[in-house]
Amino acid sequence: MKRVLLTGATTPIGRRLVRRLLEDPGVEQVLAVGIEPGRPDEAPGRYRYERVDLTRERHVRRLMFGSVRELEVDTIVDMATHRQPEQSRRAHLLNVEATRHLLRFAERVPSVRRYVYRSYSEVYARTNDLPALLDEFHPLRMGPKTPAWILDRVEADLAVCARMGMSEVSIAVLRCAECLAPEMGSQLYDYVQPRVCFRPMGYDPMVNVISEEDLVEALSRAARSEAEGVFTIPGLEAMPLSAIIARWGRRDVPVPGPLMRPLYTARRATVGGEFHYPTSRGLLHFGGVLDGTRARAVLGYEPRTPVHWPVSLAEVGRRARAESGRSLRRWIAGDD
Repeated sequence: MKRVLLTGATTPIGRRLVRRLLEDPGVEQVLAVGIEPGRPDEAPGRYRYERVDLTRERHVRRLMFGSVRELEVDTIVDMATHRQPEQSRRAHLLNVEATRHLLRFAERVPSVRRYVYRSYSEVYARTNDLPALLDEFHPLRMGPKTPAWILDRVEADLAVCARMGMSEVSIAVLRCAECLAPEMGSQLYDYVQPRVCFRPMGYDPMVNVISEEDLVEALSRAARSEAEGVFTIPGLEAMPLSAIIARWGRRDVPVPGPLMRPLYTARRATVGGEFHYPTSRGLLHFGGVLDGTRARAVLGYEPRTPVHWPVSLAEVGRRARAESGRSLRRWIAGDD
C-alpha cells in the first residue's frame, strides 16, 4: 500500500493527481502540501492537507521529520515550482533549493523509498542545429543568455539527476511536454491568451502539447513504479505553432524575428501578461517533439487524451475558408 507526499497539491494538476491517487485502492494515504489555505478533506482518514512554505528549509525539515515520518510516507511526488517567469530570490528558493532540501531529507527518513520529480520540456535546448525529436539524451538549455527561470528548472532537474545511483531512494525525473491549461506555468498557454499572437516570420515549428489527463496519468504511473532515470513525457498532439494559434481562436501575425522581443516587451509594459519572449524563444523558433519511447517501454505510459481546444478543427477550417474568400474578393476588387 502506497503512502504518498504530494507537493504543489493546490495547482490544477496537483488537485487532479490527489483525486487520482485517492481513487487508487493501492494508495493508503495522501499527504498534500501547498502554500494556500487548506481545503476540506477529500477522503477523511486517507487524506491530509498541510500548509507549508517550502522556500524555508526549517519548514521542509519539520514536514519531513514530522508528518512524513509519522505517516510513514514511502513515495514523494514533487511538483512545487514557481509558475511565473520572474527572477527573484523566492522563485529560486522554491524552484531549486526546496527540491534539494526535500530530496536530502527524504534520504534520511527510513520509510521513504521513492522520489518522483516533475520536470519540464523547457529544459531542453532548441536550436537549428539540434534534432527536433527530443529524447532523454538531448542537450539541456544552459549558457549565459539563458533566462533565470529556465536555469532554475535545469538546475533543479540536474540536482535530482545527480542523486540517481547514489541514493537508496529510487528516483525518477519526468520531463513533461507543455500543458496548455491555466495556472500551470506554461509559457505557451500565456502566449495564446491575447487575441493576436506574433509569430517569427519564416518559422512555424512543430510543438508537442500534453493534456492535463495525460500528465496526471504519467505522474501516477511513475509514483507506482520503481523504475529510475529520466523520462521524456510527450502529449498526444504535435502540430505547427500556427495550428495551435488557430485552435485557440487567435489571430496569427507573422513578424520579422528581430521584432519579436521589442513587440512582446512593449506588450508586457502596456497591457501586462505573463508571456516572456526570451524564455520561449527556442520554442517559437525551433519547437520540438518529445520522444516517449522510454516512458512507454518502462512506465507503460502512452498519451491518449487530446488537449481541450477552444476551437474545433471544423471551425478552424470554416474560418480559414472565410478568410480566404475575403482575401480573394479584395484582390478582385483591387483593394490588395
